[in-house]
Amino acid sequence: MTIPDIQSMADTRRIPIDKVGVKGLRYPIVVEDRANKIQHTVADLNIYVDLPHYLRGTHMSRFVEILHHYHEEALIGNLESFLQELKNSLKAQAAYIDISFPYFMAKKAPVSKISSLLAYDCEFSASLRDSFDLLIGVIVPVTSLCPCSKEISESGAHNQRSKITIKVSYRDFVWLEELIELAEETASCEIYSLLKRVDEKYVTEHAYANPKFVEDIVREITIRLQNDPRIKGFYVESENAESIHLHNAYAMISRPFV
Repeated sequence: MTIPDIQSMADTRRIPIDKVGVKGLRYPIVVEDRANKIQHTVADLNIYVDLPHYLRGTHMSRFVEILHHYHEEALIGNLESFLQELKNSLKAQAAYIDISFPYFMAKKAPVSKISSLLAYDCEFSASLRDSFDLLIGVIVPVTSLCPCSKEISESGAHNQRSKITIKVSYRDFVWLEELIELAEETASCEIYSLLKRVDEKYVTEHAYANPKFVEDIVREITIRLQNDPRIKGFYVESENAESIHLHNAYAMISRPFV
């Protein structure tokens, strides 16, 4: 008995599809770790190809089948090969993969020096059409303190937990840790998983001494990235979950990924 291949049937609507594939596929990966050489983590994957106008659908099972050719330790270092195999198998002109995962760093509290792990949301986005392109990104939780609140108040100032997003394309290798540290250095104060009272005193006073608007944060990161010869292009955003408003404060700067 012959089983019909419905996906390969012709489509007469003459509408190509930019991206078609699978989303939310969970898979173990290994990423480079500056302190420990490698780190095992679990990623959520979105994998796509383009679809020409004359085909009804793509073969969804092949995305997973090809992924399993690249065991957890082999995927990140072979993204271009993985995307090329997708293109060849699915007769596509372009292939894409988005990889988001938690990345853990050990952090010492500023005064007590007690160590704990803090998780950062990180991502890789790779594409292959005529050439291979890769973006790496981090989302970094920080503390920001409002300069206006500090200036107009007789005592105190409002602060909030914020998140800074940095995505870069690069000519020469950039560590995730470097992007995380850049975000933390630019904020009013970095965040820690575990603090003793002496540490709480420090972070409270440190944030008060370093008030930052979201505009300050994205501008300062932009200066640093523009002066880094390894960086080809970037996207930076800062968002404050405001403590005295029901809205968030937001700023973004991007430079072409060339």
